[in-house]
This record gives sequence, C-alpha cells and structure tokens, in this order.
Amino acid sequence: MADKEFDQEFVEYIVRGIVNNPDDVRTERIVDERGVLITLHINSEDMGYVIGRQGQTARAVRTLLKIVGAKENARVNLKIYEPEGSRRPRREEREESEVSPSEDTLIGASDDDTSVDDLGI
Repeated sequence: MADKEFDQEFVEYIVRGIVNNPDDVRTERIVDERGVLITLHINSEDMGYVIGRQGQTARAVRTLLKIVGAKENARVNLKIYEPEGSRRPRREEREESEVSPSEDTLIGASDDDTSVDDLGI
C-alpha cells in the first residue's frame, strides 16, 4: 500500500485524540477533478465525539483540513462515514413514537366503574 498523504495522516492524528477507540480510526483518500475527498471511518460509538454538539467538532476538523489543503494548493473535503443504523432517532421522532395516553388516564377520568346515574343526583 502506498504511503499516506500528509492531509490523511493529519485527520487520523486529530481524530485519534478525540475518540475512545483510536484503533478503529481509518481514512480513505480519493483524488478527482473537484479536489481531494478524505472519508473517515470510525467506531459507531465514537460518532458523537467526532461530530460534537451541533456539528462543532466536525466543522473545526474540516476547517483545519482546508487550511492544510490550502498550503498544498488543493481543495480537501472530509466525509464522515456513517454506517447504517448508527443514528439515534431525533427528539421529535422519539416523542411521536412514545405511546399516547389512553382515555382512562386522561384528566378527569376515574378508575371506578360508577356512572353518573349511580350517583343519584
């Protein structure tokens, strides 16, 4: 296998410092007419560490990578590989999937079997 390029080694070095499973970090580098694409493969448990809150960590790594690429006059992009089923459902989807309250648990409903007629009002 050919030696890794500096930009590829840079991404691996940064990400290995962030994740809990540094041995699972690997990258693929593809060069085409649009520039360089580095695909990052990590353990699915470490996805949150690499992406960060609201994508801040991933954005920071991409910014640093663009600077490294600019020194070599190359356009470098980072793609974080996401295996199937690695995503947690969004908060809205989780709330919708929860069981809605039944009629018996609604406010004002009683657990006993008495009806209005039995009250003698």
